[in-house]
Amino acid sequence: MAVVAEKSAMVGQRPRLKVASVGGVPVRASEARVAGFQPAEDAAKMAATRTPHGVTTNSLRAWTRELLERRLLMALSSVFLLAALYADYRCGTYVTSRTAVKVPDLILDRLPSIDLSFLFTYGYMALIVGMFCYPLFFRVRMLHAVAIQFSLLLILRSLFMIFTHVGTPADAINVHFPGVFSKLYFENDMFFSGHTAMPFLGFYLFRQNRLRYVFLVGSIVMGIVVLAMHLHYSIDVLGAFFMTYCSYQMGSVVIRRLDPAYCE
Repeated sequence: MAVVAEKSAMVGQRPRLKVASVGGVPVRASEARVAGFQPAEDAAKMAATRTPHGVTTNSLRAWTRELLERRLLMALSSVFLLAALYADYRCGTYVTSRTAVKVPDLILDRLPSIDLSFLFTYGYMALIVGMFCYPLFFRVRMLHAVAIQFSLLLILRSLFMIFTHVGTPADAINVHFPGVFSKLYFENDMFFSGHTAMPFLGFYLFRQNRLRYVFLVGSIVMGIVVLAMHLHYSIDVLGAFFMTYCSYQMGSVVIRRLDPAYCE
């Protein structure tokens, strides 16, 4: 009878399993691994590999590897971007140095000048910086596409501005861009509005992302700002949407030729 009682006591005792806590809920270590979670000891090892900014070493390596895999496309798009900036500078200095005639405008003639320099300057800069920073840090595979599309639109605008000798509207508000940005601000560069076109390009580039709404609203706001400040004519703003669409379609053809595997 003693032997039977001892065996029954041993059967009633089950081995204890190590329990890990996932999100404050106790989970067995084996179940945590199957479910894709890390138990406490593994989580400690994972935390040890994190950088001060919270990015794991593996994520940083993956970002670097993805960047290196596209190094040729990155180099090509960088050259294209530098060429576009140079073209914009040369064309901008040309139209600024030429005497241009101011023309009447149905909307501007009935709209008083309003000083919105902060939005015109820093709002536009924030949109342009954001257009490049988002793919740089979150979607490296589309960084070269953003640079190429931006460059093509900039070149297209540079060509149009030298063939439209129209002066800055009367009563225009004087603005000044800080630092190096001041080198790319010109007078008499009317058609078409870069402040409207560039954010609208972001709407097309990120149309699969909620970020597109930021650029769509930014484009509309910038169009209103340049009209309120009398820095562009009405046709410059309205035409910017059409020209951006045409430029984006042309850029998409170029990108598909350079990178057939590219997918937005």
